[in-house]
Amino acid sequence: MAIRNIRLEGEEVLRKVSREVDVIDEKILTLLKDMAETMYKADGVGLAAPQVGILKRVVVIDVGDGLLELINPKIVEQEGEQIEVEGCLSIPNLVGEVKRPARVVVEALDPRGEKVVINADGLLAIALCHEIDHLDGILFKDKAIRLIDKNDYK
Repeated sequence: MAIRNIRLEGEEVLRKVSREVDVIDEKILTLLKDMAETMYKADGVGLAAPQVGILKRVVVIDVGDGLLELINPKIVEQEGEQIEVEGCLSIPNLVGEVKRPARVVVEALDPRGEKVVINADGLLAIALCHEIDHLDGILFKDKAIRLIDKNDYK
């Protein structure tokens, strides 16, 4: 496993649409492990492959309930709304209030290629939406109601 460089806002790769993963091979499994290690080292709760320079539909998330490794995740249901403050490892000096669904259902593949369905609310719903947005070249600040300098946020 290796720590990968997190790409920062302004780098073109963060604004591109990622490609679906057709085959889960050793490269994808290594990417998942590296992304998890990178996310934990950076004290993040989620990381998408474009954030480490790879345009593949792969995300890792851990909101405190254990690591989720998701391949080709997509939101299939959403309802309600919640407004919470979000940050991003690719935009380290900024946070913002973002409106997201209160509940989502996400379908994806796990590292074994098996379909998983995640019913999420609260922080997990936010993290799933945030990371899936990264796969489509969308940053949280694009959806923010209000942006706040991280140094001014308590």
